[in-house]
Amino acid sequence: MVTTNGALAFLVWTLAVEIAPVRVDTVSPGIVDTGSWDGLGTEKKAFLRAVAERNPARRVGGLDDLIKAILYAIDDPYVTGTVLHVDGVGWLT
Repeated sequence: MVTTNGALAFLVWTLAVEIAPVRVDTVSPGIVDTGSWDGLGTEKKAFLRAVAERNPARRVGGLDDLIKAILYAIDDPYVTGTVLHVDGVGWLT
């Protein structure tokens, strides 16, 4: 996962320079409470609680967190070549 995220960041930075003034950004989400976890059945709640306990923000992200990050990147024309980590600083842990 670290290699994939690093490769994606490098691609974003490279494209932001190469195809400017077209803006290139990406969102790198952490664990987000969506229907993706419904396959865990009754274990979903315990899984998300355990993730939240290990996350420095002490919570799991929601879809609204991702939407806000995307809208921010769209709204600000000076934001480009950016990897927005939307994970409660979980990527550092």
